[in-house]
Amino acid sequence: MTPRLPHPLRLTCLLLAVVSLACAPEPSSEDADGAALESAESAITLPPSYTDALVATVAQPTALAFTPDGRLLITTQPGQLRIVSGGALLTTPALDLRSRLCTNSERGLLGVAVDPAFTSNRHIYLFYTFNKFNTCTTNITNVAVNRVSRFTLPDTNVVDPASELVLLDNIPSTAGNHNAGDLHFGADGLLYISVGDGGCQLGDPTRCAGQNATARRLDVLLGKMLRIRKDGSIPTDNPWYSAAGSRRCGNPAGVPSGTGPCQENYATGLRNPFRFAFQPGTNTFFINDVGQGVWEEIDEGIKGADYGWNTREGHCANNSTTNCGAPPAGMTNPIFDYKHGTNPSGSPFQNCNSITGGAFAPAGAWASGDDNAYFFSDYVCGKVFKLTRDAGGAVAVSAFATGLGGSSAVTLRFGPSAAGQALYYTTYANGGEVRRINYTGTNNRPPVAALSASPTTGSPPLTVSFNGGGSSDPDGDALTYLWNFGDGSAVVQTSTPTTSHAYATAGTFTASLSVRDARGATSAQAATVRIDVGNTAPVPTITSPSATLRYRVGQPMTLTGSATDAEDGTLPDSRLTWEALLHHDDHTHPLLTATTGNNLTLNYPAPEELASITTNYVEVRLTATDSAGRTTTVSRNLLPNIVDVTLGSVPSGLSLSVNGSTFTTPVTLKSWEGYTLNVTAPAQADASGAWKVWASWSDGGARAHGYLTPATASSLTATYKDGLRARVNFQPAASPVPSGYLADTGLVFGARGNGLSYGWNADNSTLTRDRNSTTSPDERYDTLTHLQKAENPNAVWELAVPAGQYRVTLASGDALHFDSVFRLTLEGQLALSGTPTTSSRFITQTANVAVTDGRLSLASGSGASNNKVCFVDVEQQE
Repeated sequence: MTPRLPHPLRLTCLLLAVVSLACAPEPSSEDADGAALESAESAITLPPSYTDALVATVAQPTALAFTPDGRLLITTQPGQLRIVSGGALLTTPALDLRSRLCTNSERGLLGVAVDPAFTSNRHIYLFYTFNKFNTCTTNITNVAVNRVSRFTLPDTNVVDPASELVLLDNIPSTAGNHNAGDLHFGADGLLYISVGDGGCQLGDPTRCAGQNATARRLDVLLGKMLRIRKDGSIPTDNPWYSAAGSRRCGNPAGVPSGTGPCQENYATGLRNPFRFAFQPGTNTFFINDVGQGVWEEIDEGIKGADYGWNTREGHCANNSTTNCGAPPAGMTNPIFDYKHGTNPSGSPFQNCNSITGGAFAPAGAWASGDDNAYFFSDYVCGKVFKLTRDAGGAVAVSAFATGLGGSSAVTLRFGPSAAGQALYYTTYANGGEVRRINYTGTNNRPPVAALSASPTTGSPPLTVSFNGGGSSDPDGDALTYLWNFGDGSAVVQTSTPTTSHAYATAGTFTASLSVRDARGATSAQAATVRIDVGNTAPVPTITSPSATLRYRVGQPMTLTGSATDAEDGTLPDSRLTWEALLHHDDHTHPLLTATTGNNLTLNYPAPEELASITTNYVEVRLTATDSAGRTTTVSRNLLPNIVDVTLGSVPSGLSLSVNGSTFTTPVTLKSWEGYTLNVTAPAQADASGAWKVWASWSDGGARAHGYLTPATASSLTATYKDGLRARVNFQPAASPVPSGYLADTGLVFGARGNGLSYGWNADNSTLTRDRNSTTSPDERYDTLTHLQKAENPNAVWELAVPAGQYRVTLASGDALHFDSVFRLTLEGQLALSGTPTTSSRFITQTANVAVTDGRLSLASGSGASNNKVCFVDVEQQE
């Protein structure tokens, strides 16, 4: 999953009926004459004592911030900074960055923060995707970059672009998605920044989604929380600031050479930390990390933390609901997570798939039970949730607001309103809005108006039927309907939600409806609908791409269309606007944001992941606008060329990995023409228990390689050969041998009569121990061999193996003593390192090593003291 920023959901495809198609092609659709047009309506359901209201209509609003004097700053994905001042949206944008941005996919102007000292310095901070190389193409060497800049916002509400000071730069926007881009100041006065993993792996664009391991790297700024000073310099107590070879990776002057960790990094292992929030007055902050296939998570911001992506997702292993044990050493689990899609009955997270906004309620702002509660939202299911945490750390979560609709609640932010503090949120629904939720206590809550009309165009005289049946009162009061038809006629009051009106003359009119409850409260905003009398809507037509096309990944797409209008004739290209979306289940990803013109070009995308092969498809939309401002939108669904790829193995029945998922052969998978399947043939035991290692692929590729899906059905087979697997326990000769293991009793290297040759450089049999302790995890850990005793101070153990690659697991420890420093090497490279304690006496670690001389060698590493080894597991990989 991704932050899923783009446009209101228009899912026009049903679930798959036949596996060979992503979805049935659907004819072009349009907002035809008589279609319902609604405004200023909200189907949101809130608890008693809360109310929802529209603040401003703004297309594609991404983030919010408040100045100390109460101005509301709104960033938009296309690149404008808008301001609400004195309760009204200012007509002129404060700043327009559109000419320097990339806004395809999830790129754009994504974050805003206000300087804590704004009253004196007027500084604001923006996160945006810079078109640095004059191309917005994704997954190329010179991709667009994300940057953070400081600007000056004067009282005139017009920002001089020349006031820009770039603080952080050159953050690759690899695949266009997973940019994150949130900005907040902590109570420490430092600027915190969230950055996603880039969508596809840096340097390998075939490894996307769950295969993308970029967040595991410390030498890049992707998949991280960052922390800098207000001038762009780096706090010296950042966790990797003093690490060997550390660099200022976001230096606007250029990325320094080297591979040392980035000094800006504050925490790592994040997929798409789309939004985060500080608890007011503290340095406590929560991070909303958008999940991939299974879990959405909330992480507590901790300096130096590793949240595990792409090894972990939520509290489990990547893409798992069952492998959910304690996180690996050094990784931190979320404080809360929830599963995608279908959940147990009663769960508030049904059909939720993308965590987005988050905000802490300031103490005293709302009801006492809301003090310091964390509110967070889901973009797909259109809900806001409330999370509380008690003194012991226990978390409780409940649904707070529902019915916001898809593509909603992108950002949450508490800020001032006439009624005190309100929870503001942005939504891409209804064409883009900023709304707020107020706490009313026991006061009467105002009703909400909703309006539809039919027909909305026609020749005069035109009789229009109006329906306000969607209007509601949160307290259940009866409503009175106040109709203003916008043509100068008198306001009409009714007790029923329907009426009609005849328009006698040609013109464009805005009809509005306000509603009043039984206690005299009137809706905060009127619902409106546009009526065109004597002007018909334009008729757009998409001519390219063809509806019968079955596209391949990377194939060029040309958007060509035309439009006619009864009054204007053929409309020029300047009145055509195109959009393109990638549909994925019940949400969308932007491919092309609203762009004016014709014959526009872009490339067909890859599916989001292997699991979405049969649910992803592309939708293109063409909107025509006539001279009177009337619009019509048509859309076309475009389907990929889905082909079969049959995977096999010799012998049959082995497991192969494809794009991070495991399949047992033989198996037939669905793929898109041109989509790269990253296949791996792991070493494994066959059905008889014999160890097998990869020998070859039928296409001649390496053990792990990319297979480009052809245009027609194909097959790919991995051939295996016999390999070596040895599990050896170090123990006294009289001790029982653990199940599945062979014993090493300290003898000098030689054939052991069990098919293997192994042993020591000198007799080590007097240095074996059996502790017979109940504190040992199992029998393997209860026995050991010394490597540094006087009898053999430089003990070396060897195992005869074929030349190849090996995965080796080592364990060191002692149930009765912890006076050691463990350092074990394999083939001269450090493979195990650690110091035991009373509470953690055993250390188990795994390393990959290459053997070229026929013997795998185990010895003590530099710095070892009283070194010991319990057992070794050796598995040939190739």
